Amino acid sequence: MNAAVGDRLLVHGHIVGEGDRSGVIMEVQGPNGGPPYMVRFDDGHTGLVFPGPDAVVVHK
Repeated sequence: MNAAVGDRLLVHGHIVGEGDRSGVIMEVQGPNGGPPYMVRFDDGHTGLVFPGPDAVVVHK
């Protein structure tokens, strides 16, 4: 998984009834665009994310 600042991270809900989460990648801390990513989610929460198989990067 590779990303750049400004790309969006979409994390699919993995529990029935749980919605998807998405946010803007503010910082890429891994080498060559790899994780972890500092993400500002649409709900205003900011956190360091190590995306799993339920996550997709949407390039800008």
